[in-house]
Amino acid sequence: MYRWNAFDIAMLVPYFIVMLILAFYGIHRYQLVWLYYKNRRNEAKSHLPPAHFNESALPFVTIQLPIYNEQFVIDRLIDACCRLNYPRDRFEIQLLDDSTDETKEVAANIVARYASGAADLAPQPIHYLHRTNRNGFKAGALEQGLKVSQGELVAIFDADFVPPPEWIMQVVHHFAEPGVGMVQTRWTHLNRNYSFLTQVEAILLDGHFVLEHGGRSRAGVYFNFNGTAGMWRRQAIDEAGGWQHDTLTEDTDLSYRAQLKGWKFKYLQDVECPAELPIEMTAFKTQQARWAKGLIQVGKKILPQVMRSDAPFHNKLEAWYHLTANISYPLMIILSALLMPAMIVRSWQGPLQMFLIDLPLFMASTMSISSFYLVSQKELFPRTWYKTFLYLPFLMSLGVGLTITNTKAVMEALFGVQTAFARTPKYNVAKKGEKSAAKKYRKRLGIIPWIELLIGCYFAATVYYAITTENYFTVPFLLLFVLGYWYTGLLSLFQGLFERRGSRGDEIHEKPYPVGI
Repeated sequence: MYRWNAFDIAMLVPYFIVMLILAFYGIHRYQLVWLYYKNRRNEAKSHLPPAHFNESALPFVTIQLPIYNEQFVIDRLIDACCRLNYPRDRFEIQLLDDSTDETKEVAANIVARYASGAADLAPQPIHYLHRTNRNGFKAGALEQGLKVSQGELVAIFDADFVPPPEWIMQVVHHFAEPGVGMVQTRWTHLNRNYSFLTQVEAILLDGHFVLEHGGRSRAGVYFNFNGTAGMWRRQAIDEAGGWQHDTLTEDTDLSYRAQLKGWKFKYLQDVECPAELPIEMTAFKTQQARWAKGLIQVGKKILPQVMRSDAPFHNKLEAWYHLTANISYPLMIILSALLMPAMIVRSWQGPLQMFLIDLPLFMASTMSISSFYLVSQKELFPRTWYKTFLYLPFLMSLGVGLTITNTKAVMEALFGVQTAFARTPKYNVAKKGEKSAAKKYRKRLGIIPWIELLIGCYFAATVYYAITTENYFTVPFLLLFVLGYWYTGLLSLFQGLFERRGSRGDEIHEKPYPVGI
C-alpha cells in the first residue's frame, strides 16, 4: 500500500482545494442556466412594457457618447445616433471627447456638420464637449456631461456601437414604470465573422448577455449595466452617488449602488445594439484584463455594503459569485503549477480512482463552461447552434490563455495597485480580410506572451508525461492548456512583429498613451 509523505500532502491538499473552489464557480454556471429557464415567464420584452408614455409626454433623452482617440469609428457612431427615431425637441446628443490625437479635429468637424445640417439630415441637437485632461477617465467624462445635460433619461453608447434607429423607442417606455432606474440591451456584433478570434469572442459575449444577464434579471437578483447600449434614469444616477472613478468598471459600481438604493433594473434581450469586437489578441487581452480588475475592485468596494444590506440571501449570494468570479484566474495559475507534481504523486492510482475523483471535479469546473455557451447559442441561433461544438475547444483554450494577463489584473486589484483606464482600440472593420489601421493604437506586448509560450511548453511536457504513464484520461484536459497558452502567446507576438515590419520608416510620432493593465 502506498504511504503518504509530507511532500505528497503539500502537493495534493492545495491541488484539491483549488479544484473544489473552481468546481463551485463551475456549478454556479449551471445555476445561471437553471435560473434562466426557471424564470422564463419573467422576461422583459421591448413590445410589452407595463406602461406607455403618451406621445406628447415622452421624456427628454440625453445621448452621451464618451470617446478617446476613436478617429476610425466616430463618423459611424455620430451618424447612427443622429438617425435615432425620437422627437428632436425631446432629444440631445453629447459627444464627450477626451482625445489627445487628431480625433479632436475629426470629431469637432463631424459634429459641426451634423449640427448645421450640412450632412444629409436636418440640423441635429448635437454638442461637442472636449476635456483637456482625462480626470476620472470615462466616468469623469460622463459626470462632466451630466452637469450640462437636460435629459430626464440618459442613454450611453461607446464609440464602436451603432444603435439602430428604433432603439430609443424600444427602450424608453419601460421608464413609464416609476421604479425602473436602468434598462440594458443586448450587444450584437458587427464583425462576428471577421476572423476566428472574433467568432470565439462573440460566443463568449453571447453567454454573458443571454445567461448571465438573462438568468439574473429574470430571477430578480442584482445585475449590472455594461457601460454602453443602455439607458439610465437621471434620478437613479444622482441618488446612487453619481459616477465614481475609483474602479475600472464604473458601470458595475454604479449599478450595485443604484440597486442597493432600491432602483429596479431591466434587461431587454430582444433589443439588439451592434458593436465592433476587438480584432487583435492584444486588444482583446486589454479589454478582458480591465474587466477582470474592475470587477474585483467593485467587489472590494461594494460587497461589504451588499452583505450588510437587507437584500434577500439569494441576492447576496449571486452578487458574491458575480463580483468574485475572476478570482478563478489566480487559482488557475496555482492549478497549473501543481498539476505536474500532483500527477507524479498520484501515478500509483489506477484509472478507477482517477475516474471517481477527477471526473466530477472536471465536469463541475470545466464542462460547465461548454454547456453554458452551448445553451446561449441555442437560444440565439436555434437552427445553427450545433456549429458551436466546433468552437468549444478553442473557446475553453482561450479562457485558459487569458489567465496570465487576467491574474496580473486581479492581483493588482487585490493589492490596490492603480492603473489608467486602458481603452480597447477600434478600427471600423467588419468584413473578413478588410484592412485595418491596427498599428495606430496597438498596445505594447511586454513579456507576457513569452511567459504564455513557456507555460504552454510546460503543459506540453505534462502531456508527454501523461502519455508515457498511460494516464490518458488527463490528456484532453492538458491539451486545452497547451493550445490556450500557445494560441494567445503566438498571436500576440505575431501581431507585434507584423506591426514592427510594417511601420519601419513610417513610425507615428505622438505622445504615448497611459499604460494600462
